[in-house]
Amino acid sequence: MPLWDAAMVQALRSGDRLEGWHPSFPRDDDVDATSVWRENDPWGPRSIVVDGLVVGSIGFFGPPEPAADGVPEVEIGYGLVDEVRGQGIGTRAVLWSLTHCDREGVRVRASIAPDNAASLALAAKAGFTEVRGTNDTGELVMVRPVAVGRG
Repeated sequence: MPLWDAAMVQALRSGDRLEGWHPSFPRDDDVDATSVWRENDPWGPRSIVVDGLVVGSIGFFGPPEPAADGVPEVEIGYGLVDEVRGQGIGTRAVLWSLTHCDREGVRVRASIAPDNAASLALAAKAGFTEVRGTNDTGELVMVRPVAVGRG
């Protein structure tokens, strides 16, 4: 999953299209992800690519920071164009991203709308077992504990 570069971010911000983008890419959430982009930041946004086409994005909302209990933690965000949903692509992308967190001993959280059954199912498959309540927009805040012995 390629890390975004300056050309990708500029195209997303300006509304230009790059070769290799699915016709439905970018979604609004992909454009919003440019706000957390920093050049060469391994925790930043990446493209989800299937059959040579960018079909979505995944990344973290910044590098890990200590949570209230001192454990380093990040929040993950991900999304796909409608046409490729339901094929396991999102699950594979999230699991791939979590391997980096496992190596670094980082706990991961995700904020998911309570009516987003597909994303809730994905979170369950990926090991998000704790629910911390809701955030200020009503999304469930789910947490995946630090993966001991993985990575």
